[in-house]
Amino acid sequence: MARANDEVEALLREYADLIRITGGDAFKARAYEKAARAIGGHHEDVFRLDQKALLKIPGVGRSVADKIAEYLGTGAVSAVEELRAGIPAGVREMTAIPTLGPKRAMTLYKELHIASVRELADAIEQERLRDLPGFGPRTEENILHGIGLMLSSGGRVPLNVATGVAEEVVAALSEVTGCRRCAWAGSLRRMRETIGDVDVLVAADRSAPFMAAFTRLPYAAETIARGEKKTSIRTTKGLQVDLRVVPPDSWGAALQYFTGSKAHNIRTRELAVRHGLKLSEYGLFDAATGELIVSRTEEEVYARLGLPWIPPTLREDRGEIQEGLEGELPEPVADRDIRGDLHTHTDLTDGLAGLEEMVEAAARRGYAYYAVTDHAPGLSMQRMTDEKILAQRERVRALDRAQGAHRGMRVLHGTELDIGPDGGLDWPDDFLAGFDLCVASIHSHFHQGRAALTRRLVRAAENPHVNIIGHPTTRMLGRRPAVDADFDEVFAACARTGTALEVNAQPDRLDLGDELILRARRHGVRFAVDSDAHSTPHLDFMRYGVGTAQRGRLTKDDVINTWPLTRLRRFLRKDGGTHPCPRSG
Repeated sequence: MARANDEVEALLREYADLIRITGGDAFKARAYEKAARAIGGHHEDVFRLDQKALLKIPGVGRSVADKIAEYLGTGAVSAVEELRAGIPAGVREMTAIPTLGPKRAMTLYKELHIASVRELADAIEQERLRDLPGFGPRTEENILHGIGLMLSSGGRVPLNVATGVAEEVVAALSEVTGCRRCAWAGSLRRMRETIGDVDVLVAADRSAPFMAAFTRLPYAAETIARGEKKTSIRTTKGLQVDLRVVPPDSWGAALQYFTGSKAHNIRTRELAVRHGLKLSEYGLFDAATGELIVSRTEEEVYARLGLPWIPPTLREDRGEIQEGLEGELPEPVADRDIRGDLHTHTDLTDGLAGLEEMVEAAARRGYAYYAVTDHAPGLSMQRMTDEKILAQRERVRALDRAQGAHRGMRVLHGTELDIGPDGGLDWPDDFLAGFDLCVASIHSHFHQGRAALTRRLVRAAENPHVNIIGHPTTRMLGRRPAVDADFDEVFAACARTGTALEVNAQPDRLDLGDELILRARRHGVRFAVDSDAHSTPHLDFMRYGVGTAQRGRLTKDDVINTWPLTRLRRFLRKDGGTHPCPRSG
């Protein structure tokens, strides 16, 4: 389940939104947003902290600490409940629409009496919004697109939320007497970017103890269905979890079947038929006699079909079956291959932890190198200056000497530049030359035309000091769509100039996504899988980036932060050395 920190963060963010909706103090709303970020990124579980410890968290004052204590003690906050009561639920739902926001939602309620997403869609169809100040045809179009985004996400949750639930369920059921094996399957095991429900498998001789334990989990709000082989619950956060108990001898076949995808399973069943076999969740059988051939492990099932074991992240019917038969299945990059993180932030800008704390946390992960890339001055709210970044550089150099001597991790000094509306960057080239690496990202003007957005990204890639294009499409899953750019032109420019594309591991980004990774890789682009960490717990997001990279069929050679530091430094120089040739297929 989600950490108490995550629940408190969500509550404080909602409170900030409610303050804005009701026309409250904007400064107060920003203060609660800041506190929410601080709680979400804090390394300690707030459930275990007293008020004195809470007050030591940056951005948490007495009023915030009191509300946290009230929530942890009662499950509610009276101030939040009071504001909720004064606003129709439909209006609160409207605030979740990408491109709308709290202020506009309340304007629509007051001026047009729109109190639901459905009413808002009807009003747009009737062109009723465009006469309001600040609204127009383009605004209507953007809001309608935002409604589509929200509705398409349905009840799906981010990858990290589903993973947290799955880990707790698997840990609890693994402790039940008689458990032989326990694991999650389904789209979560395939590392899809959002998850509709969680599938958990148990191998055991008796199912009853597991079904009973499953429905008694403290976060099981509702038992949707209960049977001997399958039971489904809905958690307190609304996520459905399905448990299946299978005989130990069927474990491999069941795990393969319930991992999916559906299209991949169709291909494996077709292959089984060609071999005179029948494949199901119970095993691989002789089609003529019904004799069980193999079922205990996935490896046995795939081997009997003439295939190597296929990593779950590749099981999407994208040619993996034929590649396996021909001995050409790629070996995807793995967590163990990552040697360092090349995009992270500290509290010098919008991070939540200090430089030394972030570096120490990275060193504990066993990294060979680690880059600090705080925001450049283009994002004015970060208040970066030349003097601040140069002072940080001196501290980074000192840490590099210390870490290199004691832990063997090299510390690199970089920056995340803002790609301006015309493709310009925050600092001139002579200043950029002093950084070990530069990440360049779009942070504003998302609705420029296709040609302008394409040119922005291409111009950034062509800068001799830009090494990585950060979160290239700028999407926020379920909240903001990708920018409309000609990404094939961008990919070609990155391949030509030796600029890596980022696979941003933040669970609400996962940008680039797998489909665009597949396209970019055909152009010969290199990639950087980065956490974009703003706190020490965020460093753990790396695994979601790796999973996305796997789905995009990236290997170690494709990902620059799997390389030894000497090879990485050669790439970062962008000095006209050899760049990879475009791949085919």
